[in-house]
Amino acid sequence: MIDFHSHILPAIDDGSQSVEESLSMLRALKDQGVDTVVATSHFYATHRSPESYLNRRNAAFEVLKQALTDDCPRIILGAEVLYFPGISRMDALESLCTEGTDSLLLEMPFTAWSRQMVAEVNEMARAHRVQLVMAHIERYYFKQDVSVWDEFLRQGILMQSNADFFLPFWEGRKALKLLREGRIHLLGTDCHNMRERRPRMDEAASRIRRALGEETLQEVNTLGHQLLREVLA
Repeated sequence: MIDFHSHILPAIDDGSQSVEESLSMLRALKDQGVDTVVATSHFYATHRSPESYLNRRNAAFEVLKQALTDDCPRIILGAEVLYFPGISRMDALESLCTEGTDSLLLEMPFTAWSRQMVAEVNEMARAHRVQLVMAHIERYYFKQDVSVWDEFLRQGILMQSNADFFLPFWEGRKALKLLREGRIHLLGTDCHNMRERRPRMDEAASRIRRALGEETLQEVNTLGHQLLREVLA
């Protein structure tokens, strides 16, 4: 399986704070059947330039890479990019895509969105500069009108859900419904540590498998491999 959303790089954001913590998270993911992890540290345009961010991200990865062992999944570098007005005109937008792809993990504000925000996201999708992947959609899905999501889907925007969304009984039923309806395409743990935000991909996979069958998990995994085909080749 592929974890499309994680904070496993050490000491770069509010995720892992040490190499040791990163290794614990990675080994837990491996035990859960994850063989590839996209490291999506937070990018905030108000904090750093893309160049500065990429330098810090790459340096954090180099430190971690020295400690990686055979029982760790493969790591692919990416970013979780927070929306800001004007993001569609950002010159270095492509540099924040997941390594070897044109996929950009986009985090939206956790509030109702303005028409301008929705229009800009749609314009980004129409421009085909990047393949948009909406991060942890469960955090804002039910705060927007369903027509917003219908339009995003028509524009080819992919939706990533966190594994935790599938675990509580009632929330999990909502997650399964969205997955069954083709409104969730990719899974991630969004793991930050081994305590309150630990990876739980195996629990989510188990619930999906019981409710929707192994073939549903395989469809998610197949799409993930298609998106990463150049870097996984």
